[in-house]
Amino acid sequence: QDAFVAFHVDKGLVSKYLKSLEIGELAPDQPSIEPTKNKMLVKDFRELRATVEKMGFLEPNHLFFFLHLAHILLLDTAAWLILLYFGTSLMPFIASLVVLTISQVQASWLQHDLGHLSVFRKTKWNHLLHKFVMCHLIGASAKWWTLLHSRHHAKPNCVQKDPDIDMHPFLFTLGKKFSVELGIKKKKYMPYNHQHKYFFITLPPLLFPTYFQCHTFYIACTKGYWVDLAWMMTFYIRFFYIYGSLLEMKSLLAYYLIFRMMESSWFVWISQMNHIPMDIYYDNNLDWVSTQLQATCNVEQSLFNDWFTGHLNFQIEHHLFPTMPRHNYWKVAPLVKSLCAQHGIEYQCKPLLTALADIVHSLKNSGELWLDAYLHK
Repeated sequence: QDAFVAFHVDKGLVSKYLKSLEIGELAPDQPSIEPTKNKMLVKDFRELRATVEKMGFLEPNHLFFFLHLAHILLLDTAAWLILLYFGTSLMPFIASLVVLTISQVQASWLQHDLGHLSVFRKTKWNHLLHKFVMCHLIGASAKWWTLLHSRHHAKPNCVQKDPDIDMHPFLFTLGKKFSVELGIKKKKYMPYNHQHKYFFITLPPLLFPTYFQCHTFYIACTKGYWVDLAWMMTFYIRFFYIYGSLLEMKSLLAYYLIFRMMESSWFVWISQMNHIPMDIYYDNNLDWVSTQLQATCNVEQSLFNDWFTGHLNFQIEHHLFPTMPRHNYWKVAPLVKSLCAQHGIEYQCKPLLTALADIVHSLKNSGELWLDAYLHK
């Protein structure tokens, strides 16, 4: 199936684990595709996938990723050196925070590449460097991220299956259909008609220092990810040792909290600009291509946009080819756009600021739909 092909680099290795699950084969007169799936779209996408593989778009450029890691490590070091050489007064404090935040966000884009097995052709090398970047440089569990993010890719924007939208309905109401449903049922966990306002002071700045901070440790402990926990502790030992030697305890805790809030804000705005404004739905058992396209949109390409978003401005291509090295997204984008045009599927691509504003617009529209349904007699 397309999802299996999309997620796995070493198909032969993974296939060994599937033999025990085989229960038989379809009879010759039985259809090989369900009626909810677009047969012609699936066929054309598989041909596109074969073309992409032949053109070498799934092969990583190791120099690209080496330079990316190098600039992360340089920024990480620079953040500490700023405080060491210029002191801990306000301006060096702020400058150090900004530099460390950039390093952390860029590290989160790199761990995303490693988690998708797109940096090396050998899975074990991706996993090893993933632990170094995610656990040691960022301080979170690599396996925790893989567990959540794989579910997101399998069913993006699908209620009860995509963990990225679990904030519905407890913090926000998302999507036109679900907002109306919530209003009709007279359910109200938050003043949703104001959610486009309180979004700015809740999810973006607080996701990392509150929920993610606790959840990554909770999952690592309850599922026995002991290797990840050991790697994670090296981040906290390193951080509190090198910065604790320069800052008093109150300043150190403030420094940690502020950079986590800044990192969180950057991450949330970028990760949600491609999804929240799109369709949010119950699982309709659509084909792989339709499932990904209805939940994703792109942001225009530029050198800054590519760097600032970790190439997640090519969200459509990333979701269709999750193991593709990100430096090749722009190469395959015209082919994907042509496939969409051939099948009458909208291929959305927006300016960066428009994409960010659409998060707020979609939250406002959802809140208004909820309020109308809630007040309807």
